Amino acid sequence: MKILFVHQNFPGQYLHLARRLVEEKHQVVFITQRDDAASLTGVRKIVYKPRRPPTPEIHHYLYDTEKSILNAQQVARVAFDLKNSGFVPDLMLGHNGWGEIWYLKDIFPDTPLIGYFEFFYRQHGADADFDPEQVQNMNTGPRIRTKNIGNLLALDVVDRGQTPTAWQKSLYPARYHDLIRVVHEGIDTRRVCPDPDARLKLPSGVELTVNDEVVTYVARNLEAYRGFPSFMRAVPEILERRHNAHVIIVGGDEVSYGQKLPEGQTYRQKMLDELGDSFDRSRVHFLGRVPYPVYLNILRISSAHVYLTYPFVLSWSVLEAMAAGCVVVASDTAPVREVIKDGENGVLVDFFSSKEIAEKTIDVLEAPEEFRRHRENARRTIVETYDLTTRCLPAQLRLLQETVGAR
Repeated sequence: MKILFVHQNFPGQYLHLARRLVEEKHQVVFITQRDDAASLTGVRKIVYKPRRPPTPEIHHYLYDTEKSILNAQQVARVAFDLKNSGFVPDLMLGHNGWGEIWYLKDIFPDTPLIGYFEFFYRQHGADADFDPEQVQNMNTGPRIRTKNIGNLLALDVVDRGQTPTAWQKSLYPARYHDLIRVVHEGIDTRRVCPDPDARLKLPSGVELTVNDEVVTYVARNLEAYRGFPSFMRAVPEILERRHNAHVIIVGGDEVSYGQKLPEGQTYRQKMLDELGDSFDRSRVHFLGRVPYPVYLNILRISSAHVYLTYPFVLSWSVLEAMAAGCVVVASDTAPVREVIKDGENGVLVDFFSSKEIAEKTIDVLEAPEEFRRHRENARRTIVETYDLTTRCLPAQLRLLQETVGAR
């Protein structure tokens, strides 16, 4: 078959699927904005750029929508050129989040399209009203409702939808549930696995192993949506009571989700300023973004891994931490509860309670043998439910076959 992928951040959620399709001798073309991404063997990558930025004076409800329209227009132009060159796909797949799939069916009306649906915005019951300090006003509801223009446009155009978790599916209007399949992209549990010999050498020269007390925290960026302030406020107590513990923090200083700080400010510096000299900074290590093998070793030497999130998209990192055999101290929020059962395969805490985060983390550090079962159960959960090879990739391939077959 000829298969067309579209994803702004090549290859995004489609890495393993694209590889498998190439292995099965399908012709794979991938449209993306990532000109700096490494190529995938056998995949033809086409880079596009929108022709202009959104109109600065546009109504603020519509800024992201116009940005997505500009993406969609340029993807449609690329698709039109492909069609004129003789490439007509048998199947199309793409992430809905940036508008890129909206006009594909206008170019290839007879080709089935599977859309990846990550999040339907809600004023109540998800991220928007989660933090009691977030101020809502008369603009909040209309602005959030308008953000779903793209979701609704794409739901109307796709033949099938895919979303990674049941909770994320539950946010979409019930009338579309029959259209959307819960299919996670999968965790490579053969690669993401415990390693008792793992080591991590820090820039300071300190080397840590599984025999050391190591608290880990990982996020794409250090920001409020992923609980970074709550975690940092727990650090002083953890270090005060565990004199040999080290804290490893992975993540950039940008903001992926939620409200940004004023220009030039970062959540990392904000929390360091707030906490001052209340903790031993020589035992807190900010590593920024790290290569994937280093990241895996960080998880493997972790004594306690803290994962916090608003009711929002569930991070790959928490599933990989579980696959690596971490004891995960996680926020008691809806997306997390789908994966972690308190006292069985992890520990749940109040997202906003830095005291509880500290206490539960210290419990894990003080009695590692008592939490061995949590580690084993955490990995078992991922292997049995989210394993790439045995669960998720076959489910993705079935979704493709069903979609093409139905057509």
